[in-house]
Amino acid sequence: MGQNLQTGARLRPVDLARGHGLSTQAVRNYEAAGILPAADRTPHGYRTYTSLHAGALRAFLALVPGHGHRTATSIMRAVNQGRVDDALRLIDESHVQLLDDRRTLRAVESALRDLEPGMEAGPAHGADTAAASGGGGTFIGPLARALGIRPATLRTWERAGLVTPRRDPRTGYRLYDEADVRDARLAHQLRRGGYLLEHIAPLITQVRAAGGLEPLEAALSDWHDRLSARGRAMLTGAAELEAYLGERG
Repeated sequence: MGQNLQTGARLRPVDLARGHGLSTQAVRNYEAAGILPAADRTPHGYRTYTSLHAGALRAFLALVPGHGHRTATSIMRAVNQGRVDDALRLIDESHVQLLDDRRTLRAVESALRDLEPGMEAGPAHGADTAAASGGGGTFIGPLARALGIRPATLRTWERAGLVTPRRDPRTGYRLYDEADVRDARLAHQLRRGGYLLEHIAPLITQVRAAGGLEPLEAALSDWHDRLSARGRAMLTGAAELEAYLGERG
């Protein structure tokens, strides 16, 4: 509806709200938050808006899917306060975050590909490590050798929540079951890709929640689709914001 408004035409809160499925209170709240420019008032104190406010509302609603409600609010507030450079910086930061998320996704996909076929839940020398623990799991030394890392590294990963070995009731030594070995191999691939432990931990948690690597494939596909949708939403938001900036002059 806003595209057909003539510049200077007076609008009520309900006129802005109706075209976007919003309540009039939501429109008032957006004005109070600085998302919309301040409204004029009639002699009786009623708010009146113009096509400029309609453009601001369109820009904000277009920015939300790509940047999130909080960042979209900050962008609009900065624009309405004349701090366009600050608004552009916020947009740049969102794009950087999207790029980081894409890199993380690629790293996870690469790590999954690098896990040898049929070795989802077993180290490279499964017979050696299983024998070392009597078949009930893998001890820390053989697992570390299989991965080419030090046992101290596995203990660090345990403190970070990347692996959760149990203790052998007879010896008290750490025992890594199949899921732990899988998680250690995935963590090893991601560390080789340069990712920090605090970034890896949530991904390992996702693998566990998915029940393994195979169910995670569907989650990764969904993750890819969501990142693509976010990127396209950013383009739509940028177009609406540019139109609003042009209307502000």
